[in-house]
Amino acid sequence: MGYRVSSIIARRRHPAAGYAAIAGGLVLAGALYGALAGGPASAAPGQSSASPANGRSLFIQSCATCHGINAQGTSQAPSLIGAGAAAVDFQMSTGRMPAKEPGAENTRKPVTFSPQQIADIAAWIQSLGGGPTIPDATQVSTSGADTALGEELFSTNCAQCHNAGGSGGALTYGKSAPSLVASTPTQIYEAMVTGPEAMPVFGDGTITPDEKRAIIAYITQTRTEANPGGFSLGRTGTVTEGIVAWLAGLGFLVLIAMWLTAKRKDMRIGGEGS
Repeated sequence: MGYRVSSIIARRRHPAAGYAAIAGGLVLAGALYGALAGGPASAAPGQSSASPANGRSLFIQSCATCHGINAQGTSQAPSLIGAGAAAVDFQMSTGRMPAKEPGAENTRKPVTFSPQQIADIAAWIQSLGGGPTIPDATQVSTSGADTALGEELFSTNCAQCHNAGGSGGALTYGKSAPSLVASTPTQIYEAMVTGPEAMPVFGDGTITPDEKRAIIAYITQTRTEANPGGFSLGRTGTVTEGIVAWLAGLGFLVLIAMWLTAKRKDMRIGGEGS
């Protein structure tokens, strides 16, 4: 018994034991701090944590050349007074702004600013004249949303431009409706309430908040649905796919007819020569 006690005491007096105790204490302190401090520091910034003052500085550095030092607009870009934070967040979170070159504003590109910087700029624009705000998590949540209603609303209001599967399409005067494949629920909501480019604004009087959630649920659901139609040409719609199939089949029949005609002509010439 005495041998065991002396052995334990000897291990406790080992030089490495003190370092192990300190390391264990630091790990325990870090775990307790993390539990008390709340969520991770890398969480997306909310509107309440945005800094309009920092947003104004960033705007002057990167946006004022086109939109004016007070966002009043210039001959190169429109005024942003009254545009709202949602419009800024949509344009910047999709990489459309700052514009890299004229005429490419409707194309999704790599994002230049961090989420916090975008939130700061959006907060400053919001302070200038109001406008649509960035939706919160409940406004874009698809939990319990009616996807059947969303499909009906999408077909009525959106499919003419974005196509049945949200793959986008060409419009008049050289414009185009972008694909919705990479759009987040927040970006879809922001597009509906701000009307970027040729898109109309769908206010709550036209499409209610619950109907917006239903549309978002339908769009996000189609991305994971199995396609029962086989080769779908990017879900461009049954009419387009049918036309392509009809033209391909017709072209195949024309080629067969030409081949048979040429073969018969060769046989006729061979018979005359003999």
